Amino acid sequence: MKRKSEAKPRGRPPKDSADSLTREQIVKTALELIDEKGLETFSLRDAARKLNVYPTALYWHFAGGRNAVLAEVATIAFHDVAPPFPPQEDWRGWLRGLLERYRQSLQRHPNIAPLLGAQLVSNSGINPLLVEQILAALKAAGFEAPRIVDAYNAVVAAMIGYVTLELAPMPDDDPVDWAAELEDRVRALPAEDYPLLVEHLDLLSNKAFIVRWQSGRVNPLTGGFELYVDMVIAGLEGILSRRKDGAAA
Repeated sequence: MKRKSEAKPRGRPPKDSADSLTREQIVKTALELIDEKGLETFSLRDAARKLNVYPTALYWHFAGGRNAVLAEVATIAFHDVAPPFPPQEDWRGWLRGLLERYRQSLQRHPNIAPLLGAQLVSNSGINPLLVEQILAALKAAGFEAPRIVDAYNAVVAAMIGYVTLELAPMPDDDPVDWAAELEDRVRALPAEDYPLLVEHLDLLSNKAFIVRWQSGRVNPLTGGFELYVDMVIAGLEGILSRRKDGAAA
């Protein structure tokens, strides 16, 4: 038996709103709601209310329901992440641009960070061109089958990992007191037990993973990100160099 709140409304939606409704409007509204209120609280009922239609009108466009809408949200939020790739040219610069553009896109929509990587539903909104471009960059770098698959997975993990951690949200329950308490605990650490941490505390405080009480949404960790990108590219170069040295030997 359905609860009263779950019962479907009777009759047809208002003609002037439902009949002109498009998939693009639904996805745009969903992204706006997620930006405003967060991913966990997003529902098709809220989206329908904002669009002034019944929820059934949304299912007409997205039979897969909430998951199908979220997949499209992931697609439009990152539709321009991949820079154009010049074949056989600057694969390093292309990968650097990919990671930087992904971070910029997620900074614009930080509330969808939990959707990417942590939830496979985002794969439903797969952008095959992005996959193709990453593989093209790695092929130009010198990766071949089967190792190109490992390199591809490493690049995607690098693209998602740092930024997702950087933009982790504050706790919902009393964030101000939580931040103040954490800062007090960090600054009270004894130097005899944590000599290096205390020595570098002014540099680390609120500017480093673990030792921070604000999200990267308001306090970006840009220096670490730039070093991270350098390390990813240097790591790929190192693997290719070792393979060439081994082949030469």
